[in-house]
Amino acid sequence: MVGALLLGGAAGVGGAAWYDAWNGSGTPVAASASGPVQATNAASSASGSVEKVAASVLPSVVKINVTGNSASGSGSGIILSADGNILTNNHVVSLAGNGGSITVNFNDGKTVKATVVGTDPVTDLAVIHAQGVSGLTPATIGRSSSLQVGQAVVAVGSPYGLNSTVTSGIVSALNRPVSVSTSEQVPTSPFGGFGFGNGQSQQPSAGSSTTYPAIQTDAAINPGNSGGALVDMSGRVVGVNSSIRTADGASDSSTGGSIGLGFAIPIDEVLPIVNQIIEHQKPTHARLAVTVSDVSSNTLAQGALVRTVESGGAAAAAGLRNGDVITKVDDELIDGSESLIATVRGHRPGDKVTLTYLRNGKTETTTATLGSDASSSTS
Repeated sequence: MVGALLLGGAAGVGGAAWYDAWNGSGTPVAASASGPVQATNAASSASGSVEKVAASVLPSVVKINVTGNSASGSGSGIILSADGNILTNNHVVSLAGNGGSITVNFNDGKTVKATVVGTDPVTDLAVIHAQGVSGLTPATIGRSSSLQVGQAVVAVGSPYGLNSTVTSGIVSALNRPVSVSTSEQVPTSPFGGFGFGNGQSQQPSAGSSTTYPAIQTDAAINPGNSGGALVDMSGRVVGVNSSIRTADGASDSSTGGSIGLGFAIPIDEVLPIVNQIIEHQKPTHARLAVTVSDVSSNTLAQGALVRTVESGGAAAAAGLRNGDVITKVDDELIDGSESLIATVRGHRPGDKVTLTYLRNGKTETTTATLGSDASSSTS
């Protein structure tokens, strides 16, 4: 479904914070770099003040400094393991390229060099490893599936290079389709330019983009927050702050600050990717094997119009045809092509989903088993 699924980089600012472990006492993400990040069941009630959340989360959030051949910048990251695995956005570390360098500033003032463990441009994720460290405080990981609109959240990161910055707000919306694209110099999406903490606006490679089902928040997120944590009021990471909407859509971070529209990648959807990166595997993503577009504005229907169906793919096996209009995936309403792309992106290969679609004015349903992009160049 549309090439925008495949490429990485989130123009804007944001964060990275990942996944799935929470219980009443708060379980750290992982004890070592060798094992996968684990998930546990969790209580859903908020328990702390912003002050308490900040005290618990700040030791697990770092500033990442990146220097490339012609520019430098900074972002944020989340400590995943006591021995130095750190989660961030791909667009934060991509500036280093092949000949650049990465350093990490910890909350206690210590600075060390870091190397890239692996990246996934499709989901705008990267894992780096801080060298020669031990005894770090891994983040406590929550479940984004437990979030509710209106729930209080806290963002932690290094906007504009200001280490250990804490802002608070609420969850403004869930499953918001966010598609961020960039050209060689200028973002082509309505989302602001790359948010590195020194105020420079850096871009990834030409034509890169990413689409995801975002957590929208009004907690202040600015350039340099990319890779930082969005946490609930028990201090559990529920999202990766990754992009913002600016008032003028400018890529110049001097004019593109927070207007209360920040977007985070939900933790639940990315945990498998993070574990694949840590285990040095190629990240894989769910695939419906169709191309889609928005429905014509002069029609009454809302949904994603199927343009082509790949032979042998998940959509073909489910009986979809050219001209069908997909209106729901399970209980999630689909109001356009980006909505479908983001929703599929929130699943994993092998997941079974119920598709509701219109064919010749009649509503139909079918079940699709999502494929994998492991050997494909499209989704």
